[in-house]
Amino acid sequence: MYDTLRLDRDDRGIATVTITASTMPPTFFADCEHAFTALADDGTLRAVVVQSDAKGFSYGLDLAAAFRDWGTILAGGGTAAPRTQLLQLVRKLQRAFNAVAACPVPVIAAIHGWCIGGGLDLAAACDIRLATSDTKFSLRETKVAMVADLGSLQRLPRLIGQGLTRELAFTGKDVDATRALAIGLVNEVVADRAAVHAAAAAMAAEIAANPPLVVRGVKQVLDFGEGKSVADGLEYVAAWNSAFLASEDLGEATAAFASRRPPVFKGK
Repeated sequence: MYDTLRLDRDDRGIATVTITASTMPPTFFADCEHAFTALADDGTLRAVVVQSDAKGFSYGLDLAAAFRDWGTILAGGGTAAPRTQLLQLVRKLQRAFNAVAACPVPVIAAIHGWCIGGGLDLAAACDIRLATSDTKFSLRETKVAMVADLGSLQRLPRLIGQGLTRELAFTGKDVDATRALAIGLVNEVVADRAAVHAAAAAMAAEIAANPPLVVRGVKQVLDFGEGKSVADGLEYVAAWNSAFLASEDLGEATAAFASRRPPVFKGK
């Protein structure tokens, strides 16, 4: 279905989105948006893994392809019409990673090798990031005379704070896996690509074994609380549980505990 990624699903409700190229050509952004929009409409979905089959997770935007396809818009001019075209293009590209962030179930990024520019934008849009020991991150746009505009400047401060985000953005420096773990950019560091794919798959399975509507509720409550007061968040979760606490899965959890057996949650 897609030119730049592969989408696989299994019978546990886990989807795996695999990037198939080292860079992100123009078609990647449409593929990403369409894939995650389709996933969001799947009521059986429980977790998503984003990984890459390329040499690195992603080197970001394919500049040659971008100038080939969008050269006229990128070159633009000083008048309102071409400036408006460029604004519309940026907003269109932003939709790709917005769709990742808006996915109603947890999204786990399995990162190996280089994760630069758009790759970091994508990783930042995920809920959880796992990395290999050879992973290197870079908010590289400053070094190529651009202001990062696909989400890193907005999402990284919530992950690592303003000071660290500003350091990475102002310098464009490389950050290795050890520091990424220390500053909270990634949750875990493992040995290699096979290990990070396995770790992400295992985490997705652990999430998928939980009550799926509860997991979706947890993500929605967490997302709602971003930038709001504790009181606002508490009021929202109170309303959420008042509406959705009663479920067949709650009964299953109670019965499984009493019977000392693993629960089987069906999302009902």
